[in-house]
Amino acid sequence: MLLPKSFLAGASALALAVPSIAAAGTVSGTVIDASETVALRAANVRIVELDRSSKTERDGSFYFADVPAGTYTLEVRYVGAPATTQTITVTETGTANVMIQVGDQGADNEILVIGQAANLASSLSRKRNADGVSDVLTRDAIGQFPDQNVAESLRRLPGINVLNDQGEGRFVSVRGLSPDLNATSLNGVRLPSPESDTRGVALDVISSDIIESIEVKKSLTPDMDGDTIGASIEIETTSAFDRRKDLLTVKAEGSYNELADRLSPKGSVDFSTRISDNFGVSGGLSYYNREFETDNIEADDWERDGDLVYAEEFQYRDYDVERERISATLGLDFRAGETTELYVRGIYSQFDDQEFRRRLTFDLGDANASGSTEALIFSDDEAITIERDIKDRFESQKIRSLTFGGESKWGGWFAEYSASWAKSTELENGSVDPTQFEREYEQEGLQVGFDVSDARVPLYSVLADPGDFFTPSAYELNDVEFVVLSSAQDEEYSAQWDIGREFLTGSGVFTVQGGFKGRWREKSFDATVEFYEADDYTLADALGEGPTYRLADLSPLPGYTAATEFFRDNFDQFEFQEIDSQFDSAVSDFSVDEDILAGYLLGRWDSSDLTVIAGVRYENTSNILRGNDVLLVEEDGALPGGGTALDDTVIVTPVEIDKDYDHWLPSINVRYEAAPDLILRAATYRSIVRPGPFQQAPRIAVEEADDGEREGEFGNPDLLPAEAWNFDAAAEYYLGSNGAIFASFFYKSLDDFIYEQNSDAGGIFRGVAFDEATILSNGQDGEILGIELGFAQTLKGPLDGIVLQANYTFTDSSGEVTTVASDGPRSITLPTTSRHTANFSLGYDKGPVDVRLSGTYRDRYLDELSDVVELDRYVDDHFQLDLSAKYRINDGIQLYYEWVNINNAKYFAYNELGGRRNLYQFEEYNWTMKFGARVTF
Repeated sequence: MLLPKSFLAGASALALAVPSIAAAGTVSGTVIDASETVALRAANVRIVELDRSSKTERDGSFYFADVPAGTYTLEVRYVGAPATTQTITVTETGTANVMIQVGDQGADNEILVIGQAANLASSLSRKRNADGVSDVLTRDAIGQFPDQNVAESLRRLPGINVLNDQGEGRFVSVRGLSPDLNATSLNGVRLPSPESDTRGVALDVISSDIIESIEVKKSLTPDMDGDTIGASIEIETTSAFDRRKDLLTVKAEGSYNELADRLSPKGSVDFSTRISDNFGVSGGLSYYNREFETDNIEADDWERDGDLVYAEEFQYRDYDVERERISATLGLDFRAGETTELYVRGIYSQFDDQEFRRRLTFDLGDANASGSTEALIFSDDEAITIERDIKDRFESQKIRSLTFGGESKWGGWFAEYSASWAKSTELENGSVDPTQFEREYEQEGLQVGFDVSDARVPLYSVLADPGDFFTPSAYELNDVEFVVLSSAQDEEYSAQWDIGREFLTGSGVFTVQGGFKGRWREKSFDATVEFYEADDYTLADALGEGPTYRLADLSPLPGYTAATEFFRDNFDQFEFQEIDSQFDSAVSDFSVDEDILAGYLLGRWDSSDLTVIAGVRYENTSNILRGNDVLLVEEDGALPGGGTALDDTVIVTPVEIDKDYDHWLPSINVRYEAAPDLILRAATYRSIVRPGPFQQAPRIAVEEADDGEREGEFGNPDLLPAEAWNFDAAAEYYLGSNGAIFASFFYKSLDDFIYEQNSDAGGIFRGVAFDEATILSNGQDGEILGIELGFAQTLKGPLDGIVLQANYTFTDSSGEVTTVASDGPRSITLPTTSRHTANFSLGYDKGPVDVRLSGTYRDRYLDELSDVVELDRYVDDHFQLDLSAKYRINDGIQLYYEWVNINNAKYFAYNELGGRRNLYQFEEYNWTMKFGARVTF
């Protein structure tokens, strides 16, 4: 959408101001939009006679060193505007002041600064001038992101899909690959993860209101961290130098979820101001409270008996969730003279999650199964256990980071430097998670049926009731799990120094650059869990309001807080269960130190049409892994070293392991401007993804029953980093009026990719025998290849105002693994890798109106491996429609509306036992509507 003429005051121009030349032979300047509102990043500036080019930085500045005195033509290109030239003279004193104006007032070719077209022009300009293969999302001149949610915005980019949790986008999948293969940084700092069991950072922890841009870099150069195979996702917060005018924006929003039937508030303040020409302050504060519900069904322990396929467990879960997020950022930018720019940027984000989960569970493992595959019948000839429980959990995640950095230029020399600290935490203390009541039926006449004709939503019915299936007092307390402490911490310090020198030649500029980076990280998890039992405590003592579940009748169930209140009010009546508490408090504890020292050397060649960046990066990784070997031996079980346990016994053995390894990571990136609007790229590079701290911590948790059966979960300190050789080739054609067509091919050859296997075939791992286990292992060779196709265009003429965007990615992956029960290697598609992903957006952006309908599609993917191929877990296809609409009342006030998940896209995970899809997990969330107002001062 165009800014009104009264606001633009001649908004047809692009101003290129070259305020000073510090010394003879040095040319510097700034590119801004015609209204002098925003600096234009990634504009291409070329000295025609010398055939030398420079791209503008985020503050719109450009820089040429070693320019001989004389008269030259400066040519400026920016997507969405025609190329413009201006003559400048470099005198003996090196002083020049020029103004370059693009277009006439009111012309159609003026640069847009607000709305979809502005976002597109900015993103395509940065894509066009990037050193490697990348895609970008940016704010517009008044600080609005393409969507109100970061995940929804990222879905618009080629090859990008976002995996949902509870209906919200959380983790990014690039080119169909697992989110674990990506790396995420904020203001150049790797973000630590607040969750204990992953490196990935959930997008819903950081508000889009405080983000300036997100760049997804799909090829690496030597000066970048080498720890990604999917992409490096680089998030930037605001800078005072991004804009030429002060900015103050206030936003108020309401959000309504159809299932929850509640209105949730959201608000933000965003500002940017220059105290002087050389000093500025920017920042923002965002608050969001969201209440929503999820209806869930899960099934497990699938078996086949002849033609009968059935699950031995069904769970019906009713989630009521309230999430509160507070995000804040503050940045200081300072120009120290003509050669140095410094900055300090900090961020704080807190994400609180209050979750009530009420559940009805059918434990049918010993029951007699009959009927048909679509109509199952279970009888209590052997035991059927019915469980009814409540989880009352409050969890708080926090991310903090502080970065100091800067860059300096001295003639042909330049340097960049930074030091940072980042810490993420996840804390849960005092949760009752869960309180479980149960009733066991055996030869009492209970008969339960399940209609599984709809594989996604199996519905239960009580065919024969002994008389108390629906009676609350019949369900006695099994136990209370009280979380005294669940604390995950991930802290990292880093420091980086890069220095380079440019050498001017007759046909271009050759640059030599090198640098060092150190990262010192510690991630840990500490849990204290207590189990309690009590006599004469039944479900009748903890009843509350009825469930809001829509798929089946789950009554009776505990109230939201009734069980927690009963536990606290009658604590002296509960008996502490020492053995279970000792076991669960020790099995997950770990700490991992990860120190990474890196250095690199690269050479860079730049001419007006060719850029080549080649070099090598060295990274050394040093780990100290600490965990516990935990063995639970039940009474009369065999003790290690001989003897018999007189009582249930927990044996905890602390383990500490040192690891050290290194990698040489060469790379080469080539960018060739075959024509003014045609960019060709090629890149090849080596990269790695290290095992997650939780994955490689030396954890052994084995529980041995009185019949000798052993069930375990293992960390694997012997895990190797996943390694890949990567190749990318891309062609990008930029259309005359704010658009582009692009295509790319990618190929990755993997070694030692990491996968998780659930096994019930028995075996020995790390010297410990088991009957059932969850094990992390390295796969063997793997390959990934695919193509990306994309199109974006702002239309003119009779269709003026229409903005089209569409992209499609095909990913073919394969790998070999050796499972516990297999005799040899098994071929699989790589876990969490979708074969087809696609996105489209149809928008209208003209005058005060800005409307967009967007769709995103992701093909099914393999989620988890089993030792039986038919029991592998797959996640089904996902297609989602969203609508956003904005209306500008005047220069300062805009109303907006969003309709998320219009088509009620659902989550479905399944296996293929018996040649049909059998439920593992089903969830539905329905749609969410958001509406609000943005006021810009």
